[in-house]
Amino acid sequence: MTDLPGRENDPNENPFAMFGDPAQMAAAMRQFADMLSAPQGSGPVNWDMAKNIARHAVVAEGDPSVMEGERRQIVDALRLADLWLNEATALPSGLASPEAWSRSEWIEKTVPVWKKLCDPIAERMVETMSGSLGAMGMGGEGQAMAAQLGPLMGMMRQMGGMMVGSQIGQALGALAPEVIGSADIGLPLSETAALLPGGIAAFSHGLEIPSEEIRLYLALREAAHHRLFQHVPWLRSQLFGAVEEYAKGITVDTSALEEQIRGVDISNPEKIQELLSGGALLKPEETERQKLALARLETILALVEGWVGTVADAAAEGKLPSSAALSETIRRRRATGGPAERTFATLVGLELRPRRLREAAALWQALQADRGVDGRDAVWSHPDLMPTATDLDDPARFVRGDARFDLSDFETGTTDEPGEGGSPGKDDDPGR
Repeated sequence: MTDLPGRENDPNENPFAMFGDPAQMAAAMRQFADMLSAPQGSGPVNWDMAKNIARHAVVAEGDPSVMEGERRQIVDALRLADLWLNEATALPSGLASPEAWSRSEWIEKTVPVWKKLCDPIAERMVETMSGSLGAMGMGGEGQAMAAQLGPLMGMMRQMGGMMVGSQIGQALGALAPEVIGSADIGLPLSETAALLPGGIAAFSHGLEIPSEEIRLYLALREAAHHRLFQHVPWLRSQLFGAVEEYAKGITVDTSALEEQIRGVDISNPEKIQELLSGGALLKPEETERQKLALARLETILALVEGWVGTVADAAAEGKLPSSAALSETIRRRRATGGPAERTFATLVGLELRPRRLREAAALWQALQADRGVDGRDAVWSHPDLMPTATDLDDPARFVRGDARFDLSDFETGTTDEPGEGGSPGKDDDPGR
């Protein structure tokens, strides 16, 4: 390689000075990729690697198969809970074929949704990382150097996919021992309602409440989530759309990236692995666009969780003596940084704050007191009817209502998303 004029061997001026011959560099990178040999799937994340890491983690901690007796208890609890919900909500059943899962089964069955959540952000991260590396050190002979470094950039992208896959696998492996069901983090991770005996046991630890009551209360929440996501068709797209909007605003501090890469011996795979596994290269800068997307996501999740808690508590009233204590246990679990907050922070880069859950529950309860169960649940019929973050601050004003609740403004079967057409879009509200 021709040395760059005036910066021949100074790694502080030319971060690629230590790379030497591009052929040697490419060989070193291939050696490193072979060392991390794992099947590379399509997309920015190596999901085979992620699943393998997660499953190995839960197996190492102990993940027994679900026994037939446990399976029968959980299926019966979900079916009974679904019957109780008929008295507490106008939304019909969302329970098709309830199941009981081991932790390994939870990983396998929810990865398709994790993929949809994580890929948009991972794509931006991997592209930005490899693009920034390609732009570094390009001087007067930049085009020639870019051509020489082409194989390296492809290898960096592959390694980035492995790195993100490794981080996601570790996060899912840490989350699996804590999850209770398919929906207890507030997202529709599966179309099948399911509870995990191991998760129920972990949740029950230290509670002096009969196990049957605990199982039934958790089944109420699981079944309520599925009613909501099965019969509010726009809800999934709103949640995933907020995550994708967050991804669009991702930028990477290229100066910090250059500082990280400076002085690394490209022929030393262990040093490269140490650099990439540190996580600093994947930390997004929070922009105003991301803050708005995050506020929108937080509000939707708070409304989902507030409604589920309200409906589950109403269905349990008079049937489960410990329902109030269990409801408070759930709230404390979320307020102290439960699975949803940690999962989003690790997998998606979103720091969720559960401070709005009580306000959301209060709003749904006020709606029910004023309009009844049918009137409360009718709010889910269109995204433009949904409360905003501002409404959570003043539930009474929202309950009094305004023109947003005149359904005659909407044509039958309308599928307009917020902000489209002539309806007032909530996406334009900075409180979301």
